[in-house]
Amino acid sequence: MTIVSSERRGSFLGVVDRYWRKSGYRMKSINNDPDVPAMFAQTKDGFGVSLIVGGEGQVFFEVDTPCVEESEVAESKTQATAPTYEGMEHIPRPNIRSPFWSAGAP
Repeated sequence: MTIVSSERRGSFLGVVDRYWRKSGYRMKSINNDPDVPAMFAQTKDGFGVSLIVGGEGQVFFEVDTPCVEESEVAESKTQATAPTYEGMEHIPRPNIRSPFWSAGAP
């Protein structure tokens, strides 16, 4: 929910890009659109990962799994430390300001 200002988005994408490459991810596509930049990569074991910057600097990370068999997953034994937005129709816009990542944002 941290606001990533338009002035810092390139730096943010660069940090993630370097980490993904260092981790052995294969970059599949990079969208340099100034308003909605995005990166798409694949891990060595076939997971697809993406980072998309949406409206007002809201950052989305998504992971796609390779084919797997459905299995039961135990409920978490700890409570979330941030809102989960479970049951909400829309995730709210980012509202947390970081002295660094939000710099330059109105």
